[in-house]
Amino acid sequence: MRLTVIGIGLMGGSLALSLKKKGIVSKVIGVDSNIEHQNLALQLGIVDEIMSLEEAIAASDIIAIATPINVAENLLPTILNLVNKQVVFDLGSTKESIVNIANAHVNKGRFVPTHPMWGTEFSGPTAAQEDAFVDKATIICNKEQVDADAIELVEKLYQALGMHILYMNAIKHDIHVAYVSHISHITSFALANTVLEKEKESDAIFELASSGFESTVRLAKSNAEMWVPIFMQNKENVLDVLNEHISQLKKFKASLEKENPAYLLELIQNANQIKRILK
Repeated sequence: MRLTVIGIGLMGGSLALSLKKKGIVSKVIGVDSNIEHQNLALQLGIVDEIMSLEEAIAASDIIAIATPINVAENLLPTILNLVNKQVVFDLGSTKESIVNIANAHVNKGRFVPTHPMWGTEFSGPTAAQEDAFVDKATIICNKEQVDADAIELVEKLYQALGMHILYMNAIKHDIHVAYVSHISHITSFALANTVLEKEKESDAIFELASSGFESTVRLAKSNAEMWVPIFMQNKENVLDVLNEHISQLKKFKASLEKENPAYLLELIQNANQIKRILK
């Protein structure tokens, strides 16, 4: 099976490496507007060849779109114009908008909207990892709108990578990821900005940063060009969860201002209930 990866960064590069290692694909073709990424992907053995979009689709059996979501949405109609029996899937973090774009196209059945629930704070081809997706979840959205053979191929691909598959409506997907992923990134970005604003001595940050701070702020190193489109695409859901998060922060603030340790204890003990879900 010949795979084209459009966007040879963390996600696309990891997908290519993992599928090559498993022997699931015989050839990986890379498409990327960044010349440095093209060269690195070839040097690192992530892709076997670089082609133009049109050449790559013609030479492929399956096409993975691993670009920022705004780029993916702009590219999708062109990609669907070029496919015949090829299968197209994306790895984006929001789904409703791209599903709507696909549904307006005559070849909508060839597009499988997916979201592998994995990532790191790093970006580019050098961040790609083999076995990145093992034991992780991937979400396939609006399965009923996709051709049966296209769904079957993408399912087999993810299963071969060691992932377990969840099926979800695109609208519900975007609501859920706002709570379990997008708010985590906004919180991390905001915390990093808070510390950078209040703690002017970078040496002190470096010396005093504990593992708790590092783990909380780790996501603040994530690629801005990827996350700005995600936040904007999922604006309403992100605003909803952000308003709730601000409300929770105000409760902690009030407990301190009013010197109310009992309320502070209640807030923390209530938060401890997350242990029932996250072991």
